[in-house]
Amino acid sequence: MFRRIRNFIFWVHLVVGVAVGLLILVMATSGILISFERQITEAANGFALVAPADGKKLGPEEMLASLQAKEQGTAPTGLTVFADPTQPAAFQFGKEKTVYVNPYTGELLGEGAKKTRGFFQFMTGVHRWLAMTGDAQKTGQNITSAAAVGFFFLILSGLLIWIPKRWSGRALKAILLFQRRLKGRGRDWNWHNVFGIWFALPLLIISGSGLIIAYPWANALLFRAAGEAPPPPKAPGGKPQGPAKPIDPAGWNVALTAAQAASSGWDSIQFQFPQGKDLTLNVAWSHRGRPDLKQNVTAALPGGEIRKVEKFEDQSKGRRWRLWARWIHTGEAGGWLGQTLAALSATAAVLLVWTGLSLSWRRFFGKKAAES
Repeated sequence: MFRRIRNFIFWVHLVVGVAVGLLILVMATSGILISFERQITEAANGFALVAPADGKKLGPEEMLASLQAKEQGTAPTGLTVFADPTQPAAFQFGKEKTVYVNPYTGELLGEGAKKTRGFFQFMTGVHRWLAMTGDAQKTGQNITSAAAVGFFFLILSGLLIWIPKRWSGRALKAILLFQRRLKGRGRDWNWHNVFGIWFALPLLIISGSGLIIAYPWANALLFRAAGEAPPPPKAPGGKPQGPAKPIDPAGWNVALTAAQAASSGWDSIQFQFPQGKDLTLNVAWSHRGRPDLKQNVTAALPGGEIRKVEKFEDQSKGRRWRLWARWIHTGEAGGWLGQTLAALSATAAVLLVWTGLSLSWRRFFGKKAAES
């Protein structure tokens, strides 16, 4: 009975692997390329400002005025300031554009490594929705999400297929260690087993967290596992119509000073430009992949007084798990070590696809090729 079940799983594994193999190859390759996006972009920007003797910086109100004086009619969507005295402030214009400003003088420093950011934005689009745009983007996302489900199944079924028929040191060595003398089919089989076994756990975590991001049902399961009712699905948002509304920065300087006082040792503070009478500031003590080292500060405008401070631990368990899932998927939750593991796991996925498709080709066409 076990042999029949295993044989059935093997053939389903083979069919699913052939069906989604190329899609997984695209997603894994793009995942490798964007693994160190943050570090590469920061290095490519190349900014290293020299602080004046007094170290005094302009407030966000003055920096916005400087930006708008030199770029008439501009309407940025966000602003990030950094505690590092060598780093410029950054005005965001959605995901399309970033303009850097010297926080000491208000001088516009340009868009930094624009081509580098554009490359990573394109590769992220490939990873998420196969670089499709417009109305087709949803179709691309559905395809990549389905491929992620297939990959999750391939890892689990591969572990079941891996179970040796007979447990022995020789049998384990053949599937746990690289056999250098093997060639052709034997080498592909060995590599497929070795990479599949050693990277099964990180690949399950990466693909599983990807499902949580991609599918509402997986997201709901996460919240239910945390003992909470899942949040209602977000309504589809449309792009704002007409010209951007002018920004009134009154109270921003006071709000920033208050947020800094309430966030000792902060690393960066991002302004989410206000909608209504409130200003939200996202304070971080570390890189973007550590949600536990962030808090949201809400200031009332135009006075700038702090109205609410929401820390990570103040959020519900389900919400905290959901935030971790986002950054576990990229490996950034573990810093550069986590990113390295994610990159190596994506590389293993590429090799699994290559060896898997090679084994399938040899199974169906190897004999015919040899006979001809």
